[in-house]
Amino acid sequence: MLLDKVFEYFGGQAIVRLPQLLLDQIRRGESFADEAMKAASDQTHILVVDDEPELREVLRQGLEAEGFVVVEAANKAALFRCLNAHPIKLITLDLGLGRQDGLELALAIRAAHNVPIIMITGRDAPLDRVAGLERGADDYITKPFHIREVSIRVRSVLVRYGILDGDSIPSRILKSGAAQKYAFDSGVLDVHKRELKKTDGAFVELTETEFRVLELFLKHPGRVLSRDEITQMLKGHDWAPLDRMIDGHVARLRRKIETASEESRMIKSVRGVGYVFTGNVQPV
Repeated sequence: MLLDKVFEYFGGQAIVRLPQLLLDQIRRGESFADEAMKAASDQTHILVVDDEPELREVLRQGLEAEGFVVVEAANKAALFRCLNAHPIKLITLDLGLGRQDGLELALAIRAAHNVPIIMITGRDAPLDRVAGLERGADDYITKPFHIREVSIRVRSVLVRYGILDGDSIPSRILKSGAAQKYAFDSGVLDVHKRELKKTDGAFVELTETEFRVLELFLKHPGRVLSRDEITQMLKGHDWAPLDRMIDGHVARLRRKIETASEESRMIKSVRGVGYVFTGNVQPV
C-alpha cells in the first residue's frame, strides 16, 4: 500500500508537524479523494522535482490518487523542459537536489514562470523556512511527511491562486467566504470599518493604498505576490505600476505594522519578484 511505502521510505518515523485536525482525520482514515474533488482537479498538472526516484514515486502515486496529473523531473534541465512542454499548475521542489541549490532554483523558476512552488525538505529550522519563502515558495513541507498532508497543502495553494475552486477542499480544512476582520501578529484589520487596531489597543492611521495593500496581504497569506499581481489586484485605484512606487508603499506599511527587528518582519521581500506575507493570519 502507498502508506506502507511512505513509512518504509522514511524509516518508520512518526508523522510530525501536522495540525491536530489533520492527524485526527488521518487516524480515522478519512479520504479527501472523493469523486467531486477528483473531477475538480482532473486536468491539473503537478510537477514533482526530486532526484530520488522513490520519493518521486510516493508523491506521484499519492497525488494521482487525488486526481492530479503528475509530471516528474530529476534535475534543473528536466524541470524547465517540463515547464515548457506541459501546462504545469504547481511544482513540488526538493531543496536537496543533488549538487544544485534548490533555493536558487526556486528563484530561477519564479523569474521565468508565475507558478506556485511548494518546497519539500529535511531542513526544519525557522531560518530555512524564511529563506524558502523569500526565494518564492508558497508553502514549505518538512520530512518526514504524510502524503495526505502534501495533498491538502497542494489544494490549498491552488485555491489561493484561483486554479481550483474553494469547494474542492473540504470546508473543515479551508474556511470559505470573505472575512470582515483579519487578526494577525500586530493587530486586527477591520475591512468594514476601514481601520487597523494594534494589539495594544492603539489605532494605526493608514492611507487608502496602504490599507488596500495590507488587506491584499492578509487575504493571501503565504502566497508570493509579484509587483505585477499587486498592480492588477488593485486596479481601479490610484496605483502607479512602477517598482519603486510599490516598494515605497510597502516600506511605509512595514514601518507602521512591524518592529525594527528583522526576525519579526512579516512582509518578506522575494528578490526579483515581489512580496510574501509570512505572519499568522486568522479571519474573525
